[in-house]
Amino acid sequence: MSKSLNTEMQRFKMLRRELNLTQQAFAERLGIRNSTADIERGKTRISGEVVAALLEQFGINPLWLFGKSEQKYLRPAEHSVLPKVVTLNSSENENIVLVNIKASAGYAHNLQDPEWYESLPAFDLPLPEYRNASYRGFQVEGNSMYPVLHSGEWVIARAEEKITDVKENQIYVVVLPDTVVVKKIIISGEKIRLISVNPEYPVIETGIGEVKEIWKVVSKISGQFDIPQNNFGTWAEEIRSELKEIRERLL
Repeated sequence: MSKSLNTEMQRFKMLRRELNLTQQAFAERLGIRNSTADIERGKTRISGEVVAALLEQFGINPLWLFGKSEQKYLRPAEHSVLPKVVTLNSSENENIVLVNIKASAGYAHNLQDPEWYESLPAFDLPLPEYRNASYRGFQVEGNSMYPVLHSGEWVIARAEEKITDVKENQIYVVVLPDTVVVKKIIISGEKIRLISVNPEYPVIETGIGEVKEIWKVVSKISGQFDIPQNNFGTWAEEIRSELKEIRERLL
């Protein structure tokens, strides 16, 4: 076995384990028949198609894979997270597609399928702050972002171009290979940490190459209308009582 092949095999296997994927699951993601067992044993060389898939799916630097570089991932600035499909209304202007909880389960698997988007509702928001960018609506599931966001509410989010545009004090919709989450983001080297507002939920950590799209939350649509308790009536009654006592003393 040559030295280059040995490095290639070892790093390929190490990557699969870091991603916590079985040989079969890793093969499916990379378009390999059966499993990755033959590659990991050094019986089969990694094809150009697999190298391209590693780059596209996980942001893996091909030079790192073959032992020619210690930079495992491509720089974040090179990893675009722009939406793969945008939809237009009858006036040829972008509209806002709504992705409900049920649709979000298939969203990550249909990022480049224009026909799939046609099955989703969409609307126009004729306000100046929603122009000159791509916007999308996502329904919130669960209570990980409570009390800022409630389960069932909708967020309207603007597409980000690069991961390096992310700000730590903002909330984002993050599209991963198998799911869509609403989280705060912290970038640490080649890793990205997804943080919930609700401290009861654990931090999700993944590689930058795993992120398919990022949408910055700019507003929300809520069916909840909680009126805070107002003590004005009580205060007014107390003031009237005190004024009455003062008046009686003066008389």
